[in-house]
Amino acid sequence: MTFLITGGAGYIGAHVVRALTAAGERVVVLDDLSTGYAHRLPEGVPLVVGSVLDRELLDRTLAEHGITGVVHLAGKKQVGESVELPLHYYRENVVGLTVILEAVAAAGVRSFLFSSSASVYGMPDVDLVTEETPCLPLSPYGETKLAGEWLVRATGKAHGIATACLRYFNVAGAAAPELADTGVFNLVPMVFERLDADEAPRIFGDDYATPDGTCVRDYIHVEDLADAHLVAARKLAEWAGAGEPRDLTVNIGRGEGVSVTEMVELINEITGHATEPVVTPRRPGDPARVVASADRIAAELGWKARHDVRDMIDSAWAGWTARRGAAV
Repeated sequence: MTFLITGGAGYIGAHVVRALTAAGERVVVLDDLSTGYAHRLPEGVPLVVGSVLDRELLDRTLAEHGITGVVHLAGKKQVGESVELPLHYYRENVVGLTVILEAVAAAGVRSFLFSSSASVYGMPDVDLVTEETPCLPLSPYGETKLAGEWLVRATGKAHGIATACLRYFNVAGAAAPELADTGVFNLVPMVFERLDADEAPRIFGDDYATPDGTCVRDYIHVEDLADAHLVAARKLAEWAGAGEPRDLTVNIGRGEGVSVTEMVELINEITGHATEPVVTPRRPGDPARVVASADRIAAELGWKARHDVRDMIDSAWAGWTARRGAAV
């Protein structure tokens, strides 16, 4: 197999590239480098700089590199930004997906793995979110991911392509400091940034119907997430090789909830701080609890997360401090 990984120079994408190449798979990366960095890629991995909206570039890349499977991670992913720029998000995430699926179908590629998100569920009022939990996204970003899933499944069915949609929960950590997340959009780096500035971490609301009043989330180590992509990509290749254009939709999480207060306390402990957080008003649309059921991926692929929350924070802090030191 030779896999094209779109968005492969990004935070999650670089981890997926690393997992596949370490397992002996041949990989080609396509990335516009709007948020990715070429230095994240292992030596010898070809990088094609460009957009998934460029059909001519896609056709050429698929043909020249003999691509047999695609792992599609490229796209925009900030919920708040998607509310301000819905047309941009639909163009990048849905139109871009349409263009690459057209190229894949035309080239006869027989496996396609799609990076989806738990945002498709919206505000589920359940203890554990299963893949059958109704999808009611609350943002244009979530809508583009759900529409993307529909498009992937329909294309797979129509063109005989084995497909998978992986619904990520909250991603954190790093497999190596140089692969750490450089954005400050998720809880862990947001707390790091406040601590570095000698400011109190913020907790958005402490009056939710949870044990300590703060939101509860399911966190997944990015290295585990990358491993899930490897396992799923190989399963799709197996189905494609057997002429079975099957579809798989699975959650990627640990099935364990951690509250915001618990996360902040653990971050303080690991980083050597003792800063008391401040409580600010709730953010609109934040559900009290979103925790994955990871039963389906265990049953279908034999996959289970190996890293705990401490591993995530330890590795994320190592990456954060390395980057901070490099900037000095």
